[in-house]
Formats: sequence, structure tokens, C-alpha cells
Amino acid sequence: MKRFTSLEAVIDTAAHRLLDRLPGRGLSGAAVEFLVFGLKQGWACLFGGAMLFLILATKFLWPEHAPLARYDFLFLAALSIQIAMLGLKLETRDEAKVILVFHIVGTAMELFKTSAGSWIYPEDSLFRIGAVPLFSGFMYAAVGSYLARISRIFDMRYSNYPPLWATALLCVAIYVNFFAHHFTIDIRYGLFAATAVLYWRTTVHYRVFRFRHRMPLLLGFLLVALFIWFAENIGTWSRAWIYPNQSGGWTPVSIEKLGSWYLLMIISFVLVTLTHRPRPLESPDETLAGARGG
Repeated sequence: MKRFTSLEAVIDTAAHRLLDRLPGRGLSGAAVEFLVFGLKQGWACLFGGAMLFLILATKFLWPEHAPLARYDFLFLAALSIQIAMLGLKLETRDEAKVILVFHIVGTAMELFKTSAGSWIYPEDSLFRIGAVPLFSGFMYAAVGSYLARISRIFDMRYSNYPPLWATALLCVAIYVNFFAHHFTIDIRYGLFAATAVLYWRTTVHYRVFRFRHRMPLLLGFLLVALFIWFAENIGTWSRAWIYPNQSGGWTPVSIEKLGSWYLLMIISFVLVTLTHRPRPLESPDETLAGARGG
């Protein structure tokens, strides 16, 4: 049975009441379904959205000579939000463990990438390892949090999902290449091809409100990566971190970074599947978006 948080139940109840006053089919029914989709997506982005809001707010409101550095505030705030989400049971302990692993994986990559000059954190802070403020790991954890929460909230099921061992090998290869391409050839195009081969036939089936919809999983990966790329543009505009070409003034993050986020997001997705094992459809008739309401 699908598990709801209280807010999800409130959203569904309100949508049912709205449909009681409107035709359940046609344009009005589709509009309500889309509205519920947007609200639940926002709910799934709770941690990442809160972090992005704090990054923007501190750009404009943080006092220049405050006793607590901006980065340190972001770290303490992120830690508090994560503890609150666990305490309020918005995330399970198993999900938190996977998110912690991704936090560590992300921080390790940050240490290497900043030492290689790929990007920098221009402000001082107390809570840091080398040139990396500790809040940065939570930005990676936010991706894991979103993927874990969206899997539950939309009761995601899969058809033609590849073997877990194959996805794990792909995950390891992607992570190694993030380091190795500084010393040897960059095999990211080969990794893109491997991703396509593994997931080409895979479809994700998700229930928004009344109906179960479907989408090619590769398209879902691309949409999530695109969203992260937009968020990174906001982050660099606020100078939470910057690339070398942004040191003299902000410019949009290169579209080439979309490919990097695409691969990094797959690492996060595979880690989340360790907790939320990909489940098949219970019955074939659940695949149709226009089927009878459940």
C-alpha cells in the first residue's frame, strides 16, 4: 500500500474536493492532475528547495561582518533541516543512510575538484575540510533526498529495469571517471552510451493522483539533470561557489555541465535504489495515464 505523509494526504483530499465541483474528465480533470503533480514535486524538493532558498536569502541578507560566516550558517541550517526531516519522519532512517553516503561521496569529489581548480568557494568559513565548506556536501545530499522522496510520493514502478549489478558497475565507472579524466582520457561519451544501452527499454510508471502515468526513464534522468543545472546557475549567481570563468563576474554555467549533472544524478539514483529497490508494475493496466481512477 502506498504510504502518505500528512501533507500528501491533504493535497489528495483537497484535489478530490475540487473535482467534486468540476467535471472529472477533460480539461478540468487534467488541470487538477497537473496541479497535484506540481505540488507533490515541490514537496519532494523540500530539502533542496530549502537549501536553495537559504543560499539566495543569505546572498542579499547576510551581514558582511557577521560573527558567523555565511557558509557556516548554511552548514548548520542544512544539518538542522536534515535532523528535522528525520524527526518528523519525512525521511526514513534507511533513506538518511543512503543520503549520508552520497554526502560523503560528494564531499570527496569536492575535495579533489577544488584542488584541481575546477571550481572554488570564494568565502571563508570555519566548518570546512581544506578548501571545501561542509555545507557543499548537503547540495549533493539534496539530490539524493529528492530522488528518495519522489520514489515514495509517486509510488514509482518500473518495467524492463536492468540488473542492479549492472547499474552498480555503471555507477562506479561514472564516479571513477570524474577523477580519472584529469589524468587520462575522458570516457564520458562511452558512459552516456552505456547509460543508454542499460536503460533504453526502461519505463518508469508513477501515480500522481488518480491515474498512473509513464515516461522513459532516460527522459526522466534528463529532466532531473536539467532542473539541477538551473539550480546550479542560481547557486553560482549567488556566489555560493563559482567556476574560474565566473571570477570576474557571473556568466551562465556552461551547458556542457548538464552532461556532468546527468551522470552524477545517475550515481544518486543508483544509490537510492539500494533503499527503494525498483519495483515492477502490479498489473499491466496500471500503465495507462487515461485509465480509470484508483
